[in-house]
Amino acid sequence: MLYPRVLPVLLPLLLLLGCASEDPRLPGNLYEEARKLNLEGRSAEARTMMKQLAERYPDTEAARQAKRDLFLIEAFLSRDVSDRQKQVRAAIKRVTDALIRYKGKRGEYPSALAELVPEYVDRLPETPWGHPFFYRPYVTRPIEDLPTKRGPARQRFNTKYDGYYLACLGLDLAPGGEGLAADTLIKDGLPLGESSFPPLPQPQPLR
Repeated sequence: MLYPRVLPVLLPLLLLLGCASEDPRLPGNLYEEARKLNLEGRSAEARTMMKQLAERYPDTEAARQAKRDLFLIEAFLSRDVSDRQKQVRAAIKRVTDALIRYKGKRGEYPSALAELVPEYVDRLPETPWGHPFFYRPYVTRPIEDLPTKRGPARQRFNTKYDGYYLACLGLDLAPGGEGLAADTLIKDGLPLGESSFPPLPQPQPLR
């Protein structure tokens, strides 16, 4: 079943691909549909339609106008991505600062971000899109060697959460992606320049 929001974009694109390509009014109609989407704030959808229009009907006035509009739409979308990324960084900083304060007082990181409320943050941290942050605390050295004066070395389980992973999965709430859908991965308060987190040290102790 197609969602109602998808239909206004899909139907003109189907026409664009040849359903009524003989109609000389089609390029102009498609341009007006794309322009309407842009005015409604659906600039990414407008960009897609205008690109298709420019490729399909390059010699029409509608296609030439679409190319001019695309320059402005691309600039707007680029600025929007930059602004949203700043919001993501600011939100992550609030979370990591709260985690530092929590660990400084409790000696370890919380088992869940909800434990930061209300002493360290006013409410449960969220991304700029209202999505939850994905948080996983862990023990960096699950088994510790205890020095002894005589005899074999002894070992014990360390149960304190002294490390964590924090992730913002972008607007699409899915791993991977670019632009507003790009992931931001944090390991122990620092950005992780990889596409995924490294495996947790094993065996993690039971809590």
